[in-house]
Amino acid sequence: MTRYLSPLSCRAAQALGMVAFAATVIAAPPEGFVPLFNEKNLDGWHGHNPHDSVKVPLEKRDEAIASYQAAFLEHWSVENGELVNDGHGPYCTTDKAYGDIEFHLEYKTVALADSGIYLRGTPQVQIWDTTEAGGKWDRNADKGSGGLFNNSKDTPGQLPTAHADKPFGEWNSFKVTQLGARTTVVFNGQRVVDNAIMENYWDREKPLPATGPIHLQTHGGEIRWRDIYVREVPADEANAMLRGDDGALGFSPVFNGKDLTGWAGARDEYEVVDGAIVCKEGTGGNLYTEEVYSDYVVRLEFKLPPGGNNGLAIHYPGEGRPSTDGMTELQVLDDTAEKYNELDPRQYHGSIYGMVPAHRGYLRPVGAWNYQEVTIKGSTIKVELNGTVIVDADIAGITEFMDDKEHPGKDLRSGHFGLAGHKDPVMFRNIAIKRL
Repeated sequence: MTRYLSPLSCRAAQALGMVAFAATVIAAPPEGFVPLFNEKNLDGWHGHNPHDSVKVPLEKRDEAIASYQAAFLEHWSVENGELVNDGHGPYCTTDKAYGDIEFHLEYKTVALADSGIYLRGTPQVQIWDTTEAGGKWDRNADKGSGGLFNNSKDTPGQLPTAHADKPFGEWNSFKVTQLGARTTVVFNGQRVVDNAIMENYWDREKPLPATGPIHLQTHGGEIRWRDIYVREVPADEANAMLRGDDGALGFSPVFNGKDLTGWAGARDEYEVVDGAIVCKEGTGGNLYTEEVYSDYVVRLEFKLPPGGNNGLAIHYPGEGRPSTDGMTELQVLDDTAEKYNELDPRQYHGSIYGMVPAHRGYLRPVGAWNYQEVTIKGSTIKVELNGTVIVDADIAGITEFMDDKEHPGKDLRSGHFGLAGHKDPVMFRNIAIKRL
């Protein structure tokens, strides 16, 4: 990124020397990015240590955060256009919460310092002293900074793939991409974490929150930050980035974007509009592939109207109800609609209908395209929505069903893939399948 001086700053630099030069450097953000740090003061930031506040009852959380602000101002300052922490105090935290982002910053630190970048309020992209003298090789500090240190041991991304730290006194740069729970970290030009799932440190039974603040953590030594920029990634771009290249990844399209060639069942109840399969409003029925699949991954995009309801038929036998006579129906549902407030948890979006509830809160706003990837392998089903795994279950041993209604088809290990319409104009596009 470009760093430059205004004409006035240039004249001041000439008059006062390099001290003035350092004090008046202005950073130009990359195209599309906005600065999070104005290089003048702490506007837009506050102090917060989530490791402390998490212990406080929710109703007293704001009060606890307010109590950190005096220490925040004591230990964080701005010098020469740099955000500086002395190694103590609460973490520097954005006032705003973020979802899908690209995030840039540079930092410079000292021996024995330990730090990190918390995404969506969650630890962390690790920063530390990676030398043997730093005393943390027993915690894999020798592997370098940039890994998702708080992920479970030996999971993808937990350790960086390369040691890319620069010597003390030099500036290091991060580019972090966060799409759903998937994190990519480019550290000093090297991709050290590649599209790894970032775990929810606070509750490992749940996915990473859909939104949250950015924290700049610090303890143990001075750290300086500059060129802090963020770009919020729009839904369509995030979908494309999450998806990647279907062909290169072994996926084949099962919908040509023009007509229902290759599909059977309720063809009269569906139509193709603007490159998407749409269930005609007021009709329904099951539209399914002529092909039969066993283990596979299906990826698609869908758009819900307000209150929209549909489903993905998995191992559908071609007759009966996908939810019970097939292996299952995976719900496609506008969870935000008031009329669905009282549903069984096993009926909300992404749920294995009547058997396993999905984690909620990861749909994009109604009217936006969502990206979903479903993996069927034996008796296991994994649903990833917009980069976040909302279901990962083995249904072989399930014996408790919603309304005590049996699911005779749940043990089917092959069948058609399909759409289970429920009278709403839900749209589906870019449907592709990879056999496993």
